[in-house]
Amino acid sequence: MKTFRAARPRVLLTALAAGTLLLTAACDGTTGPARDKAADAAPGPTTTAASKPSGEADPALALFYGQQIGWGSCPSDGTAEGEDEADLSTMRCGKLHVPLDYAHPAADAIDLALVKYPAAKPDQRIGSLMVNPGGPGGSGVDMVRSGAKEFAGALHDRFDVIGFDPRGTGASSPVLCLDDKRRDEQSQVDEPLDPAARKASSDRQNAEYIAACQARSGKLLPFVGTRNTARDLDVLRAAVGDRKLNYLGVSYGTYLGSLYAEEFPQNTGRLVLDGAVDPAADNLDSVVKQRIGFETSFRRFAADCAENHADECPLGTDSALAATRAADFLDGLADHPLPTRDGRKVGRDLAWNGVTAALYGDQTQSWQYLRVGLGMAMTMKRGDMLLAYSDSYRERDENGHYSPMESAHAAISCADGAAPAPSPERARAVAEELQEKAPLMNRGVATEDFTEASCKGWPYQSPEKPHTIRAEGAAPILVVGTTGDPATPYSSAETLAKGFAKATLLTLVGEGHGAFGKGNACIDQAMQAYLTEGTMPAEGTRCS
Repeated sequence: MKTFRAARPRVLLTALAAGTLLLTAACDGTTGPARDKAADAAPGPTTTAASKPSGEADPALALFYGQQIGWGSCPSDGTAEGEDEADLSTMRCGKLHVPLDYAHPAADAIDLALVKYPAAKPDQRIGSLMVNPGGPGGSGVDMVRSGAKEFAGALHDRFDVIGFDPRGTGASSPVLCLDDKRRDEQSQVDEPLDPAARKASSDRQNAEYIAACQARSGKLLPFVGTRNTARDLDVLRAAVGDRKLNYLGVSYGTYLGSLYAEEFPQNTGRLVLDGAVDPAADNLDSVVKQRIGFETSFRRFAADCAENHADECPLGTDSALAATRAADFLDGLADHPLPTRDGRKVGRDLAWNGVTAALYGDQTQSWQYLRVGLGMAMTMKRGDMLLAYSDSYRERDENGHYSPMESAHAAISCADGAAPAPSPERARAVAEELQEKAPLMNRGVATEDFTEASCKGWPYQSPEKPHTIRAEGAAPILVVGTTGDPATPYSSAETLAKGFAKATLLTLVGEGHGAFGKGNACIDQAMQAYLTEGTMPAEGTRCS
């Protein structure tokens, strides 16, 4: 499952996106769930709305809202990692027709890729559950096709689980920029340590990248922002016959869900927003929090490795020194890259990218994989496992083909709002905070890295600005946060829940990004009870 993205130390579009986010037990502390009366107005069996909301009331959009989706068999095209042929036979695929530009819906249109996992118990069916895995740029189609087991039980029994590729992503008119060969070439070069040389290098790469995006996808770039995707989501709700939207969004998917609730509060049913993004957060502050979050997780991983897994830990037995030892080794790969079986070399940046990818997971399976990967790198001098983690994170398959995710990520991030250049004082303060609070994963960071506007040179920039989303009139929303989440820190979930007019915060005490699909019984039961019955967990519920 893909999520709100981060990388160290270099990410695609270093200067371009400098001001944006380089976008599993038992309950404790409470006695039981409480029924929110307002949830009774949330989704029941699918019906036709008595009074049509704004989108359906627009005659120019009538053909889109009234369309019938032609569901058919799903081809086995190999795009969903780990998919099961038998599972595909139970799924249906289709397309949704939406305007390219909602201001001029008759001018042009695009098709969005869909997959439906029909309810296992049709006689108990509530409606549809739309899902988004994050990114921005993640494929909801892949989320359902390759992760069907995560919906097993009450969710699949009672919902048609529907995944969709948002506009500009996956198979939905994807944004395309650099080709696979060029992306491989760039990944083999570590960014310079000298700040001036680093800026010059990033300026060259950004200019090349922007030119490629304009050449291959220029028509799409003004229209891939999340507010347009929220409008698409409302068209999808109507096209499948649902009166209210039931939705599960993870990571960036929480931002999409938040904007939907702001745009269409009267159409919200039961929304679960997991691994929350704070829409009111200053972009640069969010970057700092995320980098500090990954450093904190990296240090906890290293200490756990040394203290509790000495038999397979390559970092020694001194937990106080373990993280520094790992960081020293990873940084040293700039001069001594590791070989791999496919001929690529794993230098400093690819190795750190692989480590970051593993830190998205929890402290059981993912941390074990990271211990093994670092062990192979440090003792066997092989980079294959770290490279595999990085490839998975960047969605590069074994044939060397990259998905459109990174291109979509950049385009959607800039379409959602670019930040102006910070003041020199702010840039210096950011660099100093990272040097103090996240020194291992930000070695060499300098004031010069934060002096420019985000999305500098990008051909389209939205007027969207960070703001608190109240969603007045929306049904109660369930926000889920994980205390050790490195990518979207727990404080973001707290802030998002407080901002909504009606929301409850559910907490997972643990590591990793997002709570859905982690196998935590307490979390799973709370989500299922809310989505299927409208039963909110009690305020303050914490699962561990």
